[in-house]
Amino acid sequence: MYSLEELGWCEFFRNQLIGQTDLVPARIAEENRELYRIFCEQGEFLAELAGRVRHEAQSRSVLPAVGDWVQVQLRREQRRATISAVLARKSKFSRKTAGRKTEEQMVAANVDVVFLVSSLNLEFNTRRIERYLALAWDSGARPVLVLNKSDLCEDPSSFRNSAERVAAGVPVLLASAVRGDGLSEMREILGQHVTAALLGSSGVGKSSLINALLGNRNRETREIRAGDDRGRHATTSRQLFLVPGGGILIDTPGMRELQLWDAGSGIEQAFDDVSELAAGCKFRDCRHQSEPGCAVRDAVGTERLASYQKLVREEQFFEAKQDARIRATRTKELRVLMKRQKAFYRDRGR
Repeated sequence: MYSLEELGWCEFFRNQLIGQTDLVPARIAEENRELYRIFCEQGEFLAELAGRVRHEAQSRSVLPAVGDWVQVQLRREQRRATISAVLARKSKFSRKTAGRKTEEQMVAANVDVVFLVSSLNLEFNTRRIERYLALAWDSGARPVLVLNKSDLCEDPSSFRNSAERVAAGVPVLLASAVRGDGLSEMREILGQHVTAALLGSSGVGKSSLINALLGNRNRETREIRAGDDRGRHATTSRQLFLVPGGGILIDTPGMRELQLWDAGSGIEQAFDDVSELAAGCKFRDCRHQSEPGCAVRDAVGTERLASYQKLVREEQFFEAKQDARIRATRTKELRVLMKRQKAFYRDRGR
């Protein structure tokens, strides 16, 4: 049995409840091909979508994801449930799906804190950290950088200094699941009823950190490849866990590809130093390339400026594709409407 509060329930979700006596609130703990594991006051159940919910969904991204709050109808004898409504999200971490399709892929919903995990080996990359920060800020959650495997690093403070230079104002923790470094700080951030998602590439040690925080061996772990420090997937699905002493953790599979999804505001927050310096440029439309009187170019460094410009170009390309997709959808809808109209007048003239 669970209390709604320990699952992260708050007034934001309570105000959305549909007043049907046979429906109870529940939280999505795991998703596997539209079969869901849910937590609620009555315990743990397996749940499926009601046909109406699936039919009315305009895209896959609006279907329940791990961390979402839903209302369900319980069948207690079978330990089964039917999801009848999905409550609006307080926050969401999403990305563009891998490949050519311009679709949103939900990673985690209703997250208060995003633990962005990087390991202190060849995997460490400040440009990747900047990309994660842009998406984290845009999600509505508070980012925290976790530099893991400090026990395997001779000079972890140098990595921490590099991370702090690209993540101004974001807490940076040195962690080790083996020695316990950083775990008390992570527990303090979790506090009572706070939901945190762990995000990062394969092999950075997310599952090991979760095992350490939970005090057990819930998650499978795998060694990284010795040749290139590249990780291998240990987590294959997103799952929600309750932390002893308070807090909720969402584990996610490692991400080999992290493409932006509508992250314009997040880019501005992740690169707030660029935005502030740009106010001092000689030209209002300065692109910070070869224009005279640029206040940004020399101040932030070549690599960071190139990273910022790359993300801005990627976001602009995404917006153009989105506009093209919207135009194509509207054109298709208009053609269908015109065909129906022609058929109406043709039948009427008979």
